[in-house]
Amino acid sequence: MEKSLIQSLADVKEIKIKPERKLFSATPEEILRGETSDIYFIRTHEILSKIGLVETPVTAEVFCRRAGVFAGIDEVTDLLASQDVEIWALPEGTPMQAKEVVLRIKGPYGEFGIFETPLLGLMASSSGWATAAREVKEAAAGKPVLCFGARHIHPAVSPVMERAAIIGGCDGASCILAAKLAGREPQGTIPHAMILIIGDTVKAAQAYNELMPPGAPRTVLVDTFKDEAEETLRVAEALGSDLGGVRLDTPGERGGVTPDLVKEIRARLDQKGFDHVRIFVSGGLDPERIRILSEAGADAFGVGSYISAARPIDMTLDLKEINGQPFTKRGRIPGLTHSTRLVKMK
Repeated sequence: MEKSLIQSLADVKEIKIKPERKLFSATPEEILRGETSDIYFIRTHEILSKIGLVETPVTAEVFCRRAGVFAGIDEVTDLLASQDVEIWALPEGTPMQAKEVVLRIKGPYGEFGIFETPLLGLMASSSGWATAAREVKEAAAGKPVLCFGARHIHPAVSPVMERAAIIGGCDGASCILAAKLAGREPQGTIPHAMILIIGDTVKAAQAYNELMPPGAPRTVLVDTFKDEAEETLRVAEALGSDLGGVRLDTPGERGGVTPDLVKEIRARLDQKGFDHVRIFVSGGLDPERIRILSEAGADAFGVGSYISAARPIDMTLDLKEINGQPFTKRGRIPGLTHSTRLVKMK
């Protein structure tokens, strides 16, 4: 039988961790039951229940601490889907200003109070990732950007991160589940591991070209064994018109991908008649490097840690009305904040 929503300290005490549990990440069911909430919200719910005030009608507002791209509201509305509340919010992907109200919830406090912790976290993390994605996409000035950040964070949240990156502006993601959740197909070709095992970049490229479906992009890594410019021409001559692009992922130990390297490869490709081959760059990219490499001739970018390591945008929830009357804590203005941008979500 499915457990019900946590409402008391007794309910918390009944939570047992099974010995056979394999991962420490919360399941959707645990989040929906309130098991990822801070304990003081459970204490509050129990006390208010015992003194007859848990159903007090209130209106809460959430504001962001800094500007960015708002994301995470789809999960928030799903989190509160079964609760008797009304929700207004900025739509997913909307630019937000510092201190702007991004979410308003109206209803009995007992219907949503215990969810304050997870709903703030859902928006804070996703908004941080979406904002970083918007920054790299703007730096690329319209050129394609893919999110390659799943390997840098816990797999339980990597789909959330890469979905948020797409909301922020990325053109795709490599994580399978993330892309599917965003209504896309995952993007990416081959890792260095395959080329190392086969033992030759050209042989690996030929195997990929022969065995992968026609719609799979023919973009080949060219920094595994030899000089990138030399390897690029070897692959281009072997695949000809089938080759769509080459990927530069030169490690920092060898100086990383430089503007001069991009310029040289572009010139050599053009001189040999391979002007259709695009240059895809990845590896430690940030907005500044993207702008520089784009000017040098890079056509597309794969960004990982700049997005995955983005700082969450702190969100703060305040009660602004109680029993229909303006009421809040010191330092805040009582009553609803005027906003023409909030949209009714529920």
